[in-house]
Amino acid sequence: MHAPHRSRTSRTTRTRVAAATAALVLAGAGLATAGSTAHAADTTAQVWITTADGSSKLARVGDATFSSTSPQGTDIAVNAGDVQQPLVGFGASFTESAAHLVAGLPAGTRSSLMNDLFGTGGGIGLDYLRQPLGASDFVAKLPFYSYEDTKGSFSIARDQQEILPVVNQARAVNPGIRIMGTPWSAPAWMKDSNSLNGGSLKPENYGAYADYLVRALQAYQAAGAPITDLTVANEPEFQTSYPSMGMTATQQADFVKVLDGRLTVAGLPTNVFAYDHNWDHPNYPLTVLSQDSGVARLKGAAFHCYGGQPEAEQQVANAGKAVMFTECSGTDSADKAGTFADTLKWQTENLVIRNLRSGGRSVVLWNMALDANGGPQYGGCGTKCNGVVEIANGTYTKNAEYYLLGHIAKFAQSGAHRIGSTSQGSGGLQNVAFLNPDGSRGDVVLNATSTTQHFSVSENGRSLAYDLPAGAVATFTWPGAPAGTPGPTTSPSPGPTGSGPVDTSAWYTVANVNSGKCVDDAGTANGSAVQQWACGSGANQQWQFTATDGGYYRVTNRASSAQALDVTGVSAADGAKIQTWQYGGGANQQFRPTRQADGSYTLVARNSGKCLDVTDVSTADGARLQQWTCTGGPAQSFRLTVTG
Repeated sequence: MHAPHRSRTSRTTRTRVAAATAALVLAGAGLATAGSTAHAADTTAQVWITTADGSSKLARVGDATFSSTSPQGTDIAVNAGDVQQPLVGFGASFTESAAHLVAGLPAGTRSSLMNDLFGTGGGIGLDYLRQPLGASDFVAKLPFYSYEDTKGSFSIARDQQEILPVVNQARAVNPGIRIMGTPWSAPAWMKDSNSLNGGSLKPENYGAYADYLVRALQAYQAAGAPITDLTVANEPEFQTSYPSMGMTATQQADFVKVLDGRLTVAGLPTNVFAYDHNWDHPNYPLTVLSQDSGVARLKGAAFHCYGGQPEAEQQVANAGKAVMFTECSGTDSADKAGTFADTLKWQTENLVIRNLRSGGRSVVLWNMALDANGGPQYGGCGTKCNGVVEIANGTYTKNAEYYLLGHIAKFAQSGAHRIGSTSQGSGGLQNVAFLNPDGSRGDVVLNATSTTQHFSVSENGRSLAYDLPAGAVATFTWPGAPAGTPGPTTSPSPGPTGSGPVDTSAWYTVANVNSGKCVDDAGTANGSAVQQWACGSGANQQWQFTATDGGYYRVTNRASSAQALDVTGVSAADGAKIQTWQYGGGANQQFRPTRQADGSYTLVARNSGKCLDVTDVSTADGARLQQWTCTGGPAQSFRLTVTG
């Protein structure tokens, strides 16, 4: 499972039922508190709410209307032009314990549960499963097992008893489910401990372990459950008395190189993620990613919740890599009556909002189901662990985990991206917003304070007002830019001196004042050089500015829309070269355009405060762009011209 469970910060006393009910009555009326008279053209947002006392659980309440009313004193400003990381999926794990409980339900009840969990109509549409490859501490029975306990005898037969049938039933309900595979341990004979419990992989067995994982991926694919993503060891810094395996960052980097070769030979496109452990040691995945920078399938890192803070993920995102959040198990509160409220608030704040605002692409909890005793389990859950649902006496009960996952999973469509929104910090009124491929928006809002909060949600000059009870979670969804909002901001020329504005819907050529030549992307792969070249009509000389916040923009190349201007190595030094790299939200990928008196612009890198600059004030084709301390010289001045 995990290292000793992270204790949650003590909560404030829950709002009394009467107060929460009164606030909810307002919510049901749409909370039209000020200036909210609807007009025919006004956009309406649906509102879904879960209250701390459980009187409302992911319940549709009265709609709220965007109007021209000024934002409230507390305002969530949503910026759909600030498109951040994709949202890959939401879910949990069918451990053997969870699968055993689900498989034991009557067929009709099991079907209802699957629809509630994975259905995209009446259910919450979970679409990500992280599956142990072999035993974890949550098994239905002892002994612990791997797929090759005897050298040369490989089999996934134990998984085929209950785990794979349940996984495939879930996939039949939601064919879009994506699977990550994670081993808790290599087979005992590959390790220096000669045990599944603790010990490390022997270097001479790196090849054997890589082959073992390849066979596991192939076996799952043959069983109808293809694995898209893979981590190589659950919690590699924690060895214990259940299946576990220690692995240093350097050892993991060395092993991943071997694994990459074996996966390539096998023709498997599987993504690999480093680490798969707590927030408190981000240097571990950064080391693996640095040492394995040439391994294209190493996409990023996975994190757990049992130590540290979610914002540690941002370091991986700033390095241009993907962040996956892959495990957290809730437990009963000291006062069991407070478990629902405590879990709803803590997990929504940390796993949904702070995780996604720090670059996370997934929210994946631990057990999909457990029994009334928090089992079956044979490991480290000293206090009663909770699953997404509890199964007992032939039926199931939805825990707070179900509803908090539902507040994002039910509304974020496949292909959704996080978008910019203003938010208070930990303990305040917090939120995370997203943009769906069809243009609809969503915003998950948590009131982590001890009193009802009055606030607005605003987008481009239109606002809705709302009152959210203490400890409650609400999801607002609306179909697109609210009616009556201003269009895109105007072109930079002839804008006023100062920062922006920039037309975020336009494509620009960016020509250096000194040379008259255009900023040019020399390729479409990560790390492609950014240079100047005689201006032409190619897409590699066309750039689009997408607002982030604070006057900064990501600057994307038209020839490869995922690639953005990037300061190499996240450097703050003079002379650091500019490249293009898949956008990850880092400060080294954001630039502030500032208009000069002559109508030209400087572009200032957010991470360094330094200006985009043509190396050596060159006028030659192929001269690299770099960052340099701002001087106001012509090599740092650029003219933006709309091309379409």
